[in-house]
Amino acid sequence: MTTRYRVEYALKSHRRDQFIEWIKGLLAVPFVLHSQPTAKTNDLHEPVTKMASIAHERYAEILRSVEDLVNDHIRHQSDSINHRSKLKRLVPSVGMFFTPLALEKAFAYQDGKRKISSRRFVPPSFNDIRLNDVPKILNSAQTLSLVQNGPLELVTFDGDLTLYDDGLSLTAENPVIPRIISLLTQGIKVGIVTAAGYTEASKYYGRLFGLLDRMATDVKAKTLVNPTLIVLGGESNFLFHFDPTVEHLLRYVERSKWMLPEMESWTEENVQNLLDVAEEALRECIATLDLSAEILRKERAVGIIPSSSPTAKKFTREQLEETVLATQEVVELSPAAKHLPFCAFNGGNDIFVDIGDKGWGVLACQKYLGGITGSKTLHVGDQFLSAGANDFKARLACTTAWIASPAETVALLDELMEHGVAEEFEKMDEKLKALRGSP
Repeated sequence: MTTRYRVEYALKSHRRDQFIEWIKGLLAVPFVLHSQPTAKTNDLHEPVTKMASIAHERYAEILRSVEDLVNDHIRHQSDSINHRSKLKRLVPSVGMFFTPLALEKAFAYQDGKRKISSRRFVPPSFNDIRLNDVPKILNSAQTLSLVQNGPLELVTFDGDLTLYDDGLSLTAENPVIPRIISLLTQGIKVGIVTAAGYTEASKYYGRLFGLLDRMATDVKAKTLVNPTLIVLGGESNFLFHFDPTVEHLLRYVERSKWMLPEMESWTEENVQNLLDVAEEALRECIATLDLSAEILRKERAVGIIPSSSPTAKKFTREQLEETVLATQEVVELSPAAKHLPFCAFNGGNDIFVDIGDKGWGVLACQKYLGGITGSKTLHVGDQFLSAGANDFKARLACTTAWIASPAETVALLDELMEHGVAEEFEKMDEKLKALRGSP
C-alpha cells in the first residue's frame, strides 16, 4: 500500500527527474480524455479496443512532438545556445543530449509489450517513462538512437545495484556476464565506473571475479579476442585494465596515462583540504543526528559506515538523505570546492564524498580508450536523481540509461542487442531493395 508519507517523500524535488515528470504530465491528458473506466465488464472488448487505438495515437503524437523538441535542443547545443531552446524554457533543468531520442518508435515497442494504451485506471507513470520491470520508453529511445546513430563503441556500468545486488559481487552465474561478453565479442569496449575506491587489483577482483574469470577462460580458448575492459574506481581516481597474464587479471594504469588536462590541477593539497571539510561535516551530522557511525578516510574519499558496536542502530533513509544533503551543502560552500569537483552520494547504507565524479570518470575512460565521443558511449547506472546520486553527473559525458536493479540491466542489454539485430536486418533489406530497383 502506498502511504501518504511515501507519496509526499517522492514529491520532494531531489527525488524527482523534472524531464520525466514533464513528459508524464503531457501523457496524462489523453489518458484523462480517452480512458473508459466506466465501461461495463461484460461489454469491454469494443470500447477498450477503440480507447486503446485512440490513446496510442495521442501518446505517439505527444512523444513525436517531444522528440522534435529534443532535436531542436540538440541543434541549439551545436550552436552553443541551448539555453535558448524551447525545451530548455519548458524544462529549465534539462541538460545535454548526445543523440536524438527515438521516443515515438520506443513507445510503439513498449506499448506492444506492456499495453500502456489499454489501461483504463492507471495512467502512464514515472516508471513507464523511465524503467521498472523491463526497459521503458526513455531507455528504449536511448538504445534505439544509439543503434541508429552508431556504432556504439563504449558501454560503462555502475557496480552495486547495476551489475550485482548491493554489497555483493559479480559471481559466475550472474546473467549479465554473457551479455557483457557479447558486447566484447562485437568489439564494443566495456568500462566499470564504480565508487569503490580501492588501490589494489585484488579487491576489484573480489567484486568482479565472475566476469574476469570468464573473460580469461574465453581468451585462452580464443573465443574472445583482444577484449577491452577497464575498471575506474573511486568515481574517477584509480584505473585498472583487464590483462589475462597478470595476477588478479587487472593491471594498474598510472594516472598520467589517462588523466584529463583539467585533472592536473587536482593537487594533493587541494584534495586533502576538501576531504578535511567533508570529514568535519560528516562528524557534525553524526553528532546532530545521533548516528551509529564510524568515519572511514581513504586516499581520495571520506565517508561514514555503520558502527561495529553491537548496540549500533541502523541508519534510516531520512538520516542518510539528511547527511548527504547537509554534507554536500557544506562542501559546496567551502573554499576547497573552488579548486576541484567532488561527489557526495548515498550508498544505501553509507555516505561517501569522493574526489571527482562519474562524469569525469566516463570522460577519462573515453580519453584513455582513444577519444570516444559521448554520442558513441552509453553509461548504465541506478543513481540518477539530482542529489546523493553518483551516476547523475555521467549525463554530462555521454548518453545514459537509468535502471534500478541488475535484472533491469540484463533486460536493457537484451533490448540493445534486439534493436541492433533489427537495425542490421533493416539495412540489409534496404540494400536488397536497392539492388532490385524497388521503390
